[in-house]
Amino acid sequence: MKNPAVIQTHHVSNSKPKIDIYYPVITWLENKKVQKQLNEELFKEMNKLLVEENYYEPGLVELFASYEIKNNQRDILSINLIVYSFTGGAHGMTVVKSLTFDTRTGRKYSLQDMFKPGSPYVQRISEYIRRHIQQWKTPVLEPFTKIRPDQDFYIADTSLVVYFQLYEIAPYVEGFPYFPMPLLNLEELIKPNSPADRMLPFTES
Repeated sequence: MKNPAVIQTHHVSNSKPKIDIYYPVITWLENKKVQKQLNEELFKEMNKLLVEENYYEPGLVELFASYEIKNNQRDILSINLIVYSFTGGAHGMTVVKSLTFDTRTGRKYSLQDMFKPGSPYVQRISEYIRRHIQQWKTPVLEPFTKIRPDQDFYIADTSLVVYFQLYEIAPYVEGFPYFPMPLLNLEELIKPNSPADRMLPFTES
């Protein structure tokens, strides 16, 4: 097994408005150029979320930002950046941005990059989600049809987790609908040497 990336937490805070930002910084990668590239990407994406969630606006009341590491093995890092902001009203809003990297090369992967060109991954994942919406009786705003080709996702060990933002398919009270799929269920569609391929069970890279 490859050594996981070492990730430190940096903290920025303020009292008025109430702000707490915890963001990840990667350290101790062998390739310092890749390390710098990944940290710049993480900082850029976190800042983009902060802009979207009114960090720089005068009406901000409260903001909390953090991250969750979903996968950090076999040179594949999958990480969620999470920002909650409150500007008044009934409730605040939370957004999640997932990023999946190869820590050897610095490459960032989209959902499409997990699969062979032309493979029906949108159809396969959408069918899985439709079935589980019915089984779990998940309330939806309108009948679910299919995911976007670039739908939000992350890798979690041997699963591919596809999810939706608040209000994207379900009412606010349902939070973020997450749909974990075993990678083995998608094996014949998965692109060789992609993060999904390298995280299949019983494989080593």
